[in-house]
Amino acid sequence: MTMPELRPIPRSPLRLKAGKWAYTGRRYLEWLFGGVKFAKTRSGTALPFGTAAHRTPLLRELSNTDMQLQRNKIVNLSVAVPRLHGLLLRPGETLSYWRLIGKPTRRKGYVDGMVLFCGEVRSGIGGGLCQLSNLIYWMTLHTELTVTERHRHSYDVFPDSGRTQPFGSGATCAYNYRDLRIENRTNATYQLRVWMDDGQLRGEWLSDQPRRYTYEVKERDHRITSEPWGGYVRHNVLYRDVFALDGERIKTEDVTANHALMMYAPLLREVADRVR
Repeated sequence: MTMPELRPIPRSPLRLKAGKWAYTGRRYLEWLFGGVKFAKTRSGTALPFGTAAHRTPLLRELSNTDMQLQRNKIVNLSVAVPRLHGLLLRPGETLSYWRLIGKPTRRKGYVDGMVLFCGEVRSGIGGGLCQLSNLIYWMTLHTELTVTERHRHSYDVFPDSGRTQPFGSGATCAYNYRDLRIENRTNATYQLRVWMDDGQLRGEWLSDQPRRYTYEVKERDHRITSEPWGGYVRHNVLYRDVFALDGERIKTEDVTANHALMMYAPLLREVADRVR
């Protein structure tokens, strides 16, 4: 497999702002005229069959970051979660993360949280909502639903710390042009439920029909390459094994390939161990 050549590309503030306007405007037009049937109905009654569930801690110790930004993230999640909780995804419909949540603004109750921009940690309105899109994406990979749009950060900002999922298994979001979209191409109705309690962000996909398969999401070809321009790029491929309910493996499916510029020096601990 040929790896893309990645390297930082400096852009002026004017170029960045113009690009954002262009991408945002294009997405608004697509919402209006793209012909996608978007899911918008929510129900307080839970569907009977569970298909996937996951949870992630709301607070994590990250090096050189202000914990207040993470506490603000909880505020932002508390505003966004009710707009998704109970959503029904019927056959032929598409979940659009940003179309459901809308633009994060102070007027809606959002505050400054942590955002990643061109490999840097910054504060920004609505920062931290990627934790919610990450959760939904990971759960969806364990269902028959189809992810039709997903983005990941072009930069790997933090070293692994207690990672329990493969590198690149999240879905970054930026209003409104970096969306998470999930299409229901099955004959069943699904329901997304998300909430927070006991210091955790929790979610589940329910359905009106029993699940037919189970899934295991894994990685292969994980490596770090040294680039000619002096930096490092991290790579892997996500795939999933699909099992029948009796445990028989039916097939293996590729999910996505990930490539990200590393913003920290790799293998420092390994080098230090060799020096000792």
